[in-house]
Amino acid sequence: MKRWIWEYNNYPNFTYQFDKLEQLLQKISMEQGYLLALSQTLSQDTILQRQCDALLNETLSTAAIEGEILNRDSVKASIAKKFGLREIDDKKIIDSTDNLVSILIDANTNYDKALTLERLFGWHNALFPKGYSGLRKINTASFRGEETMQIVGGHIGREIVYYEAPPRDTLEKGMQQFLDWFNSEKPSLIKACIAHLWFVIIHPFDDGNGRITRVITDLVLSNIENSKISRLYSMSSTINENRKAYYTALEQTTGYLKKDNPLDITLWCEWFLNTLYQALLDAKGKLNHIVFKTQFWDKHRDQPLNARQIKVLNFILDIGIENFKGNLSKKKYMSIADTASTTASRDIAELLEFGCIEQIEGTAGRNVSYRIGV
Repeated sequence: MKRWIWEYNNYPNFTYQFDKLEQLLQKISMEQGYLLALSQTLSQDTILQRQCDALLNETLSTAAIEGEILNRDSVKASIAKKFGLREIDDKKIIDSTDNLVSILIDANTNYDKALTLERLFGWHNALFPKGYSGLRKINTASFRGEETMQIVGGHIGREIVYYEAPPRDTLEKGMQQFLDWFNSEKPSLIKACIAHLWFVIIHPFDDGNGRITRVITDLVLSNIENSKISRLYSMSSTINENRKAYYTALEQTTGYLKKDNPLDITLWCEWFLNTLYQALLDAKGKLNHIVFKTQFWDKHRDQPLNARQIKVLNFILDIGIENFKGNLSKKKYMSIADTASTTASRDIAELLEFGCIEQIEGTAGRNVSYRIGV
């Protein structure tokens, strides 16, 4: 009895219902265009900082999806070193973390180079430079061993097999088929959907399959965008925020859950594209905050603001006006600025006079509140 997607005769001839994806594809293309246009209004320094932030989130999140928590300071140090931003304390840099950053940068910048076994094995070796995954010795820079590769969950004695990968003796042929398709297929969002899924299905390595899958996804997206905007957002961050949906989409596609047409991957494509769309929206929101903050300070740069006032304004601008819950009150001002009531009252009065903030209509007395002037 056939169960897994790779067991069916027409595999890997995946099918999908384009009419269910068309509107979503259009929305993503619009957001990609908007993000590109928005990025062109920002300074190079601002773009570089946003790229570093996105790369930080991508590195931390792609590891977190697999249950690995990286040291944030180590990741930051590695990124700063790669971008030549400042003198780095090399003691903070961990080899495996530094290698993961290098892999992601490779995918984002060398997206037009062929994807080969040598390149994949290089990435895999970089993920596990000592040949171990935790305490377990694994095959590195080579395909997995002869034992059956299964994704298992549940309690001891009541294990559930969520997925079983193709047998070891099919890997050479399966991977060559994947690489031939990948290197001949033109870059597209559908290609990104299929590449992500197909590599997960093959599951060629003892460990690290998920991380390398997401690197391949980044490579396709960077190719589509000519790497102009792909490093401004992190798809892995969006996946990590709702890992359950990620695994559910895989279960609905790879064979754990039965369906009428085993090779129809429409549900998977919908999940993938919705996740990418959300990642683009998140990036747009962050860039809009930067644009608004820049415009705000351009308008108020000549105002004689003190350090407390600047601190409070930047606190609100950095998280975004719409994300600052409950608006600004004197109590919140005192907390953010770490100052006394009388000082807060005087600072607020000056900010109102300068036009930096405005009183919200309908609020007064003890309940008076303010918002950033727009």
